Amino acid sequence: MAWMDKLVGRSPVGPMQEHMRVVVACAHEIVPLVEAMASGDAAAVRERRAAIDDLEHEADSIKNEIRNNLPRRLMLALERRDMLEILDSQDSIADVTQDIAELVDQRGMVLPPPLVEPMTALAARVVAACDQGQKVINELDELVETGFSPRETARVETMISELGRIESETDELQDRACRVLFSLEDELGVATVYWHQIILWIADLADYAERVGNRLRLLIAN
Repeated sequence: MAWMDKLVGRSPVGPMQEHMRVVVACAHEIVPLVEAMASGDAAAVRERRAAIDDLEHEADSIKNEIRNNLPRRLMLALERRDMLEILDSQDSIADVTQDIAELVDQRGMVLPPPLVEPMTALAARVVAACDQGQKVINELDELVETGFSPRETARVETMISELGRIESETDELQDRACRVLFSLEDELGVATVYWHQIILWIADLADYAERVGNRLRLLIAN
């Protein structure tokens, strides 16, 4: 059976699910980070950045382990390329979260009072999108084990549709936050550019979560 072990290799599904768990934990740090920005607590910002860095490094370690051990041929309903594309989308959640924390910490950014509510609402909904993305990936083993059965695929498609709905809500919240930001442009000056980037990056987390779901939807369709 040695040749069979080499051909099949270790299933990447479990590690993929663990990687998603870590990157979503990373995204969860956005909420307390926004709270620290709102209160102007530089020490709390540094603590959140350190926590994000640790989680991002953990996600990178899992990602590299998956890439290094992913067989060239998978005796699954999944192709190697499909798995790597899903993995890259998942990993972008942690990478962008780290980018946000770095910029906020390096520039000592304190959230203007009018932006507190819209950015807090955006961060909370983005985290909800990431949580839904994790629920979708947690179904990956069931999809494979049932051979993408109609019942399981229908269930996952419903979950992916819900993910799309949540992501659409984050688009609306992003627009609202940007409108408030631009109303403060005269007051904030050049800092407007940095705050705009932070808003876009936070919203991007939901986009990457949706990409994970959409990539899985394409697999189901095929």
